[in-house]
Amino acid sequence: MNLRIFVPRDAGAVAVGADEVALALEQAASKRGVAIDIVRTGSRGLYWLEPMVEVATAQGRVAFGPLTAAEAAAVLDAIVTDGPHPLRLGVTEQIPWLKRQTRLTFARCGVVDPRSIEDYRAHQGYQGLERALELGSDAILAEVTASGLRGRGGAGFPTGIKWKTVAQTRADRKYIVCNADEGDSGTFADRMIMEGDPFVVIEGMTIAAIAVGASKGYIYIRSEYPHAVAAMNAAILSARRAGFLGGSSRSFDLEVRVGAGAYVCGEETSLLESLEGRRGIVRAKPPLPAHKGLFGRPTVINNVLSFAAIPFILAGGAKAYAEFGMGRSRGTMPIQLAGNIRHGGLFETAFGVTLGELVDDIGGGTLTGRPVRAVQVGGPLGAYFPRALFETPFDYEAFAARDGLIGHGGIAVFDDSVDMIRQARFAMEFCAIESCGKCTPCRIGSTRGVETIDKIRAGDRVAENIAVVEDLCNTMKFGSLCALGGFTPYPVMSALRHFREDFDPARTRLEAAE
Repeated sequence: MNLRIFVPRDAGAVAVGADEVALALEQAASKRGVAIDIVRTGSRGLYWLEPMVEVATAQGRVAFGPLTAAEAAAVLDAIVTDGPHPLRLGVTEQIPWLKRQTRLTFARCGVVDPRSIEDYRAHQGYQGLERALELGSDAILAEVTASGLRGRGGAGFPTGIKWKTVAQTRADRKYIVCNADEGDSGTFADRMIMEGDPFVVIEGMTIAAIAVGASKGYIYIRSEYPHAVAAMNAAILSARRAGFLGGSSRSFDLEVRVGAGAYVCGEETSLLESLEGRRGIVRAKPPLPAHKGLFGRPTVINNVLSFAAIPFILAGGAKAYAEFGMGRSRGTMPIQLAGNIRHGGLFETAFGVTLGELVDDIGGGTLTGRPVRAVQVGGPLGAYFPRALFETPFDYEAFAARDGLIGHGGIAVFDDSVDMIRQARFAMEFCAIESCGKCTPCRIGSTRGVETIDKIRAGDRVAENIAVVEDLCNTMKFGSLCALGGFTPYPVMSALRHFREDFDPARTRLEAAE
């Protein structure tokens, strides 16, 4: 019987040599006359251990990592003889970092072959769709609403309400759009699930189509994700061949559209403009996309993680999903740990874990070994939290109460060498560069913000210019058309509030002199 060895094809693993490791394993096996089958999976999300290779054994999969091509032959020998090796991590499911997670959305990621619909179905795939077909539209909407699922793209809007609005809007055609334009710094969950378990996204979108009466769907992926584009296209083709999309038996079909990489196209109306072949500029609301979205028709537009959560909810029932979490934040959140952190990767857990647990315990503190000074949650437009706020539970309302946001679940860690006035400037500069230019508060406010923070750094009328920055933030927050301009004040104001010493006149003059 051939040895089954699992090597990730996830872009993060490929970037550190997974393809070379797979080739080296094949060559070593051929030289030794050992029969092996290499299965290319997604990543388990333990990125500091990538490439992490697994082998099927009677005790379960056993992991080795991080592996290099030069070490492949020795690892293969250890696998064949069941002998010791310094890179042996033990049974994969028993690795503490993985064992303590609650994987509902990412249960198959790193486990199945993302190119095999048979493998997906063998691991409970399409059970949600089967139940959805039995329930029908109204019951599906009731299940999604009862689950408490909220949009995982950043806004946290109740998914059931959005779907119900589209279902109740009369039109000759409706659309399902998956926002896979994952552009936040320190986030990679969308990419991971598309590359490691693409069929779960397809299944979730198909269930949404049944619920609202849609016949066509689009997955909008940024051009910086070529591996995800290839994985989704391959999965769509397999789903069509298996009868789960298109054809006479299914009225719903999907296709991938690739964006040019504009950050603002992560905003839903700007994304719709791009899908329609125009420049990605934010639309004024109303009308909402649920009433008048893609090509002027009612449209469900949700994030990748939102759609990926749906199959579990339908297969296991709303109650099973809602049992996880706290308050109005139900279910699990795939949290992405990045930046200056020892154990960077994806950690899926129920809402309620504290920020301190995530950074210090699960993340292991900083990679540099220096003290953690600030943590940014929610991407480049998220607030900076100091250690004094590390008791904050990972929950939509808890973060909002502290003038923060969860966003897409990305956490970027900074040690005590970070200069927070530079981070505040970066937020304004980022907004100025990425603004679509439609509204004045975002377009002009961010540019004036950069100029004003530069004056503060130069020691020019610091108190007066800080007041100007605060006024600019207030105007941007309440006057911008979308979250790009509206959320930029979060990192700026949190830097001012929690790290005021970095805006000190004496310090900024010293920097200017240097």
